[in-house]
Amino acid sequence: MAKPEVRYVCRSCGRVSARAMGRCPQCGEFDTMEEEVLLPEAPSNINKNRRGLSIQSQPVRLDEITGGADDRWPLSIMEFSRVLGGGIVPGSIVLVGGDPGIGKSTLLLQMAMVMAGGAENGRVLYVSGEESEKQIKMRAMRLINHQESSQKLPDNLYLVTETNLDIIFQHVEAVKPDLLIIDSIQTVYMPVINSSAGSVTQVRESSSRLRELAKSSGIAVFVIGHVTKEGVIAGPRVLEHIVDTVLYLEGDRYQAFRLLRSVKNRFGATAEVGVFEMRGNGMVEVSNPSEAFLAERMVNAPGSAIVVTMEGTRPLLVELQGLTSPTQFGNARRTPNGVDFNRLLLVAAVLTRRVGIQLSEQDVFINVVGGLKIDEPAADLAIAVAIASSMKDMPVRADAVVLGEIGLSGELRWVSQLEARLKEAAKLGFKAAIVPRRLRRSEPWPQGIQVIEARSLREAIQAALVSPQN
Repeated sequence: MAKPEVRYVCRSCGRVSARAMGRCPQCGEFDTMEEEVLLPEAPSNINKNRRGLSIQSQPVRLDEITGGADDRWPLSIMEFSRVLGGGIVPGSIVLVGGDPGIGKSTLLLQMAMVMAGGAENGRVLYVSGEESEKQIKMRAMRLINHQESSQKLPDNLYLVTETNLDIIFQHVEAVKPDLLIIDSIQTVYMPVINSSAGSVTQVRESSSRLRELAKSSGIAVFVIGHVTKEGVIAGPRVLEHIVDTVLYLEGDRYQAFRLLRSVKNRFGATAEVGVFEMRGNGMVEVSNPSEAFLAERMVNAPGSAIVVTMEGTRPLLVELQGLTSPTQFGNARRTPNGVDFNRLLLVAAVLTRRVGIQLSEQDVFINVVGGLKIDEPAADLAIAVAIASSMKDMPVRADAVVLGEIGLSGELRWVSQLEARLKEAAKLGFKAAIVPRRLRRSEPWPQGIQVIEARSLREAIQAALVSPQN
């Protein structure tokens, strides 16, 4: 009888090695090589009865293929539908990740109830490896009891607690769902693989089988994935390549707002974002997130600036707060919340060298209100204006937004999609926008907002700050 083969697989990048190593030679990560035992009969058993594409597929002319862009299942949760690209694509597999307790299971249970009981009227199978059927029903009843409408439990929603993938496939054959939800991929295992659930091999092979199920049967599959302390999906990196769409549910668990962001989407735009608010009745859509983010803004408070950030194709107005305080230690601190640390260091250095605002003995704190995270350089000018406003104890114009990237020479650089940002600001009642000066501009500025162009950071700060009595 042949001996089992032992190899070591990196859970970060999937690199296979014949011996154990403390550091993966491909990705450079430490302590990521996991032992994997391949039984002699495992390869044949894994591939047994698979409904792969290679046997059934035949070449078809492109113009003979039926269906297309409109072949989607509509979803009444509009923020979710927006992130997916307009609805659920039959036969797609979607991975949803996020921190523990952020609301992944709640959001997908809401989607399952909408699909099974609303106008969609689809059949849904919810498979949980972490909760019992009674626990899931308790959560569903809690969501319904907080609804103002007389909603009831849907008839076409089926629940099962199971982690064996072979048995899950038997349930799929019996129920014949339109939508399959797996909560979570780290709890599912295949018996023919000699490793525990959540290992590199189990996650990779289970995901591959779920993908084949989706493509061959037309069932839409949603999979919940755990994340590591670094904020990435736990398991092999190949998992994100297997699926069609990768969604991340973001936000501070102590804040009310949640952002559902697409980082990969084969059927729609990437970087799209849907905004929800966590309440007693689950995830509630925020139809006008800019207005919600600015609802508690204190007008004419020093250190507060408004920036228009782009989340995919969606402009969002958020408040960015800055605070400076004399340091009590040898080295001044730089503490950002919602913006990149290195970005804050760059802006602080330019303020000191090019504008003359001395920050070497000042602790600087930056906070993006609402728990959002801003990655784009268009927020540079808002960071600088907020810091300058706090240092000078002068408020920023209450009716103005600030936009622009800052160069190391103190110049302001252009930002993308400026017209869409200005239109969103004008729609919310802002009267002015301080933006970088652009040479040889032929198109007129949008109506309803005064555009103040500045060539340098010093000019922008002078235009943004007003005396307290004003």
